[in-house]
Amino acid sequence: MNEDTMITGNNYSLSEVGIGDIKETHNKVSFLNTPKSFVKDRNGVDYVEYSYMREIADRHFPGWSWVILKAEALGSEAFMVHGRLTWYDGGIWRNGDATAAHDIAQKKDGSGFVNVGNSVKAANTDAIKKAFNMYLNIADDVYRNRVESTMLTSDDLRVINKAMEGLNEEWSAKISAIVDNGEVERSDIKKILNRIEIIKKENT
Repeated sequence: MNEDTMITGNNYSLSEVGIGDIKETHNKVSFLNTPKSFVKDRNGVDYVEYSYMREIADRHFPGWSWVILKAEALGSEAFMVHGRLTWYDGGIWRNGDATAAHDIAQKKDGSGFVNVGNSVKAANTDAIKKAFNMYLNIADDVYRNRVESTMLTSDDLRVINKAMEGLNEEWSAKISAIVDNGEVERSDIKKILNRIEIIKKENT
């Protein structure tokens, strides 16, 4: 396997509708811990079995599809596949491309190749797995792409809205504005809840 798997353009348009849901879903998938039974080692490099990644894609992004756009031999040493992943995300269809190359095994005596079909299949599987990770955040823990999200979740918003009950219209509007503008991150929740309680006490 050629570890220099490449990613090409991610072609999609985003509307404001569903962006919060998209981020929340991807963050949720990113923080799923991959079962150790599906993590394998190849030449000292961890990788995740396709069957697990496909199951997670089916569960969180039902309706996804993969199409091979181009497949070609890179000389006599490797075979390359360029494919496109399409998935439904927060009310819109999105797509992203990935390419991967896999070495073509040769006979020991140099008289020919050994099962070229397996090399083609492996290159295609590698490309799908790369797309699953890069675009759907599947197995981020194994591929070291996990990043803690600072965005408020729907549960966080419910907690803040619940705490705001009883505030006057002016303060409710002010707090709602800074939350809607993205000025409040997850690390600020305790601070803003404390501030809401202080405002309530001052108003009474």
